[in-house]
Amino acid sequence: MGERPGLSKGELEVARLLWELKSATVRQVHEAFPPERDIDFATVQTYLRRLESKGYLKGRMEGRTRIYSPRVQPRTVIRDTIDDLVERLFGGEALPLMRHLIEDRGISPDDLAQLRAMIDRLEEDRHE
Repeated sequence: MGERPGLSKGELEVARLLWELKSATVRQVHEAFPPERDIDFATVQTYLRRLESKGYLKGRMEGRTRIYSPRVQPRTVIRDTIDDLVERLFGGEALPLMRHLIEDRGISPDDLAQLRAMIDRLEEDRHE
């Protein structure tokens, strides 16, 4: 997965909140969690520190407060995570993942139309 270690479920959850916030303190990230998600302040702080040490976030000091912001774009993390998943679970073959998503998770008529359009574009690009 590139140069950075992978993310745990909790780290990814915190990273997603920080992507939405753009820049935040530990307290701001902690408060951004939905009320039903009971997560300890210290746990959020630990996740933010791990994300920074793994290279996903950068931190800067403003007075005595550490402000975190993303160092890596969400699309990069998504790409790296999916690439790792496809490699580990499907031996690098993407079709079994797509088959699973379509057959087991279902696909709406709108999604199906978008998928057809993507396939059509890919075929057109190959013939040019």
